[in-house]
Amino acid sequence: MERYRAIPSGYMTVGEAAKKMGVTVRTLQYYDREGVLCPSSVSEGGRRLYSDKDIVELHRILSLKSLGFSLEEIKNRLPAIDTPEEVAAALTGQARTIQQRIDVLTRSLRDIDALKAEVLQMRSVDFKKYADIIVNLQMKNDAYWLIKYFDEDTLGFLREHFDRESGLAFLRKFNALRDAAAQYHDRGVAPESEEGQKFAKEFWQLIAEFTGGDGSMLPRLMKMGDIDTDNAEWNQKQEKLNAFLGPALEVYFRNAGVDPFGGAK
Repeated sequence: MERYRAIPSGYMTVGEAAKKMGVTVRTLQYYDREGVLCPSSVSEGGRRLYSDKDIVELHRILSLKSLGFSLEEIKNRLPAIDTPEEVAAALTGQARTIQQRIDVLTRSLRDIDALKAEVLQMRSVDFKKYADIIVNLQMKNDAYWLIKYFDEDTLGFLREHFDRESGLAFLRKFNALRDAAAQYHDRGVAPESEEGQKFAKEFWQLIAEFTGGDGSMLPRLMKMGDIDTDNAEWNQKQEKLNAFLGPALEVYFRNAGVDPFGGAK
């Protein structure tokens, strides 16, 4: 009887409030500490008491949390919302935030599936290559799958000389030149023509940018260019590049009077 006399009518203890709303006592105590929902009263014995109004406010908090709003937003931003238009604007912003999270998770799921496929094709455990594949997936490099064909020396060189920004810039240049080579090949452009020699110069400049003057990388680049992958489209474009680039570079080097592979092994 003493217990009921100590609790005024219309109030309930933290345990009763938690049970009524289907949350834990710990949750209500946390909301209290954070200033999100503080009990309206305290009993003579020092027990913190919740009113019916507090329960309505708790229902609002739980409803907003179910919509993805953070406690910080519920505490600091949402109490200032007074009109239907302001409520709608808050919900629109939250929908945008949730969609962004969905987009990120969807991309992550695609990356996981892509990495899983590469892991199975590699048929061996190589966490360094896994990390490189993940980085390239995050860079949205569609040729991430090529990594499984690279040896460790080549990958080490790439890690040392390229970051995400410079790596993406190089890939854009390479893809543009490779597509141009395929067009020249299909059009029957002569490698020794002005157009062909301009292309040879641009491509050689790209190779020089890639190697940074490291002649030991040239044989590896040649080897990489001849990789027979499991991607038919890539192979076809690479074949057209090699068919046009080889003769074009021969003429370019002959006219320049240089032999870039003279010291390569």
